[in-house]
Amino acid sequence: MKNLSSFRTAEILLLSFCHFVHDVYSSFLAPLLPLLIEKLSMSLTQAGLLSAVMQLPALMNPFIGVLADRVSLRLLVILAPMMTAIPMSLIGLAPTYGVLLILLFLAGLSIAMFHVPAPVMIARMAGSKTGRGMSLFMTGGELARTVGPLTAVGAVTLLGLEGFWPIMAVGIASSMMLFYRLRGLDLTVHNRQKTTSLMTTLKNMRRVLVPLTIILVARSFMHGSLTAFLPTFIQSQSGNVWLGGIALTLFEAAGVAGVLTAGSLSDHLGRRRMLLLSLVGAPLSVLLFVVSGGWLRLLALLCTGFMLLSTTPVMLALVQEHAGDSPAAANGIFMMTAFLARSSVVVLIGLIADRTGLQTAYLLSAVAGFVGIPFILMLPGAKE
Repeated sequence: MKNLSSFRTAEILLLSFCHFVHDVYSSFLAPLLPLLIEKLSMSLTQAGLLSAVMQLPALMNPFIGVLADRVSLRLLVILAPMMTAIPMSLIGLAPTYGVLLILLFLAGLSIAMFHVPAPVMIARMAGSKTGRGMSLFMTGGELARTVGPLTAVGAVTLLGLEGFWPIMAVGIASSMMLFYRLRGLDLTVHNRQKTTSLMTTLKNMRRVLVPLTIILVARSFMHGSLTAFLPTFIQSQSGNVWLGGIALTLFEAAGVAGVLTAGSLSDHLGRRRMLLLSLVGAPLSVLLFVVSGGWLRLLALLCTGFMLLSTTPVMLALVQEHAGDSPAAANGIFMMTAFLARSSVVVLIGLIADRTGLQTAYLLSAVAGFVGIPFILMLPGAKE
């Protein structure tokens, strides 16, 4: 990689576009969940388990990271849009709950193979503006999750739940285009000279990872309940699957603004200060969303999306700044922690919702969000 000290805008935007295409498909589950629940007669606990299974390959993230520190995983990133598009476009055809679990697990494998090496490249190409690079990269993902729900609902409305599978063609075409455009671009910075073990990376990163894990779990109660069950919650109150998809789209659209803003701001304000602002505002916004109605509820939903989703590029930048000689392995550990926190919490939220209702589950998730605030102060400051 040449001239890594500068901010390589063209390459960062290209990889961000790859992120967008990939995550459009990975966002299909939540908006289609009400229809899948009806088709397969699932409980909310079973519905929550779907998201957990999709996140299960995150257990491999640290090992993918160790590999990415030594060899190029460029081809995996290029193939990711296709490998995620195919199983996610087939979920409506799943005849049983077991087949649906298999399709989501396969999609989860592709998601894991993409999300570990790509942020490392962003950090290397962003020079001293790591926060800005992560913001652009994560904007691709958040923008995809804004477009994805409406894409899924629109495709099902036009073609039916079992007939929207041809939409996978866009992902396949995108991988072909990415192969042509990225074939001369190395997506990893190799570290063959220093083979730091995974345990050493864990030890070196403990000052960051311990408080960050608690923050992630607390955040996951809010993030998991909204991204997994928001369409179901809205449909249960309105009876309209389109309103559920629109609500999730608005939530993610606000998140795009938050992601695009927070990383760059954290370059100037500091990572801890930015996290503190976001994670104080998010639980308050969730509480307002639950207890209010009408336009006030809409405003609370937008504030929640902005505050809650803005934390991701800040945390990614923080991890990369303290990663030392194992940037991909450190990112793999972080991504595993994030995915496992969210997937396990979603199952718990499903259990709570089955017994008390989604509204109570949302109130409890907001209260849980406050738990992570003190641990922000335990995070190390900027590393020179």
